[in-house]
Amino acid sequence: MASCNIASFASGFLLSPNVASNSPSSRNTTMVMFPTKNNLSSSSSSSSSSSRLVVRAEDDAASASASASASASAPATVTTPVEGEVAKKPKPPPIGPKRGSKVKILRRESYWYKETGSVVAVDQDPKTRYPVVVRFNKVNYANVSTNNYALDEIEEVK
Repeated sequence: MASCNIASFASGFLLSPNVASNSPSSRNTTMVMFPTKNNLSSSSSSSSSSSRLVVRAEDDAASASASASASASAPATVTTPVEGEVAKKPKPPPIGPKRGSKVKILRRESYWYKETGSVVAVDQDPKTRYPVVVRFNKVNYANVSTNNYALDEIEEVK
């Protein structure tokens, strides 16, 4: 049943790319008509109304030339953020060692205590307890070669 409804719905689309407009600017207009169930069942009545969706889109070249001509004739002004719009904050400096750098492990209970490994990733969220992922050449008893560490449990080696 659903396929029958979808087929009848799909056959009701009407796309007409050439629609005359009264505006002086040249814009592409596409009209899409979605017939309702009443329109499909009573196709003989000509007084039934149908819904329309009109989408207007500008070409990139047309909008670029319009903005260029507007900026050439108008003096340069500084725009201030509109109410409700948040001004972008500068990025905070990255925390922890850089990716790929060699670090020495200071956690005593770690299998890799006093050994060096390379940093795989550093989570920049300040709420993360163990943000630094370190990979080692040697595997532990569980055949694992990576582990997460806190910033105070590692020391960068040069």
